[in-house]
Amino acid sequence: MTATAVAHPNIALVKYWGKADADLALPATGSVSMGLDVFPTTTSVTLTGSGREARDTFRLNGYDVEDDALVRVERFLDLVRQLAGSDDRAAVVSENTVPTGAGLASSASGFAALATAASAAYGLDLSERDLSRLARRGSGSATRSIPGGVSVWHAGDDAASFAERIDAPPMAMVVVTIDDGPKPIGSREAMRRTIATSPFYPAWVTSTTKTVQDMLAACASGDFTRIGELTESNALRMHATIEGAFPPIRYLTARSVAVFDAVAELRAAGLEAYATADAGPNVVVLCRPEDRSAVATALASEGSVIESGTGPAARLVGSEGTGTTTRPDEETDTVETTA
Repeated sequence: MTATAVAHPNIALVKYWGKADADLALPATGSVSMGLDVFPTTTSVTLTGSGREARDTFRLNGYDVEDDALVRVERFLDLVRQLAGSDDRAAVVSENTVPTGAGLASSASGFAALATAASAAYGLDLSERDLSRLARRGSGSATRSIPGGVSVWHAGDDAASFAERIDAPPMAMVVVTIDDGPKPIGSREAMRRTIATSPFYPAWVTSTTKTVQDMLAACASGDFTRIGELTESNALRMHATIEGAFPPIRYLTARSVAVFDAVAELRAAGLEAYATADAGPNVVVLCRPEDRSAVATALASEGSVIESGTGPAARLVGSEGTGTTTRPDEETDTVETTA
């Protein structure tokens, strides 16, 4: 049995930073994101049988993976096998167009695609909510790549912590890639250090909980200006909290700050745009769809610029072994997990 899925990364408007439960990947606060329609990850999962010699394999972008990334995939597949009551091992082949480890949500699209493909390959028929919960166990932000669009990831216990799409005004993003290499300190270690040592972390949790509610209200009312203001403010608060860790962690570079400044200058000149950045140096600019080309042109000198609309849900694009096939270019807003 083989199943193939496609998922896209998401950029948080209200950030996820810090776990309440590391084993279950439960967030300390809720978060809100917008999915991108660029940088897709395509992942195929093929069951290879059980037995003494059987093992999981992982091939990423044409190369066999044997390091910690394989361990993460194996642990995730163990969760799927437990749900399915199966001992079968799997061959995972993934093509990831997101720069890995650069703060552009490569793990979000990666584990959302893996969750969608693996659940289908192992014969699970999961609701979108339960698929979102499953993806969360691989990477927290992958929770939000399952529904796509503008989504809220709820904090809470295992059953209550999932992502779902919400209504929001039309929006676009311009990704300004300053450095597409892996960051020196991964998000997991940075979160752990921030929680343990940053004196600003308790205030981050308190303020972000309120910001999520403010963002949900702004999305519901279609208030783009308020959405943008909350997005930029929350990003800067997150980075200030991270920089307060000991030893300090600084993801934003001088070039990153220059993009934030350039975006502020665009607003002053009448072009409404707002900057945000996940845990990395690259900056993403939120704008109205009709302004995205103008924003991209204005920021072209700051780095490699890519325009994006609002991205789709994760989706199954093909399965072999049951007679079920979905065209890779088929558009759908729901996750198909028919085995």
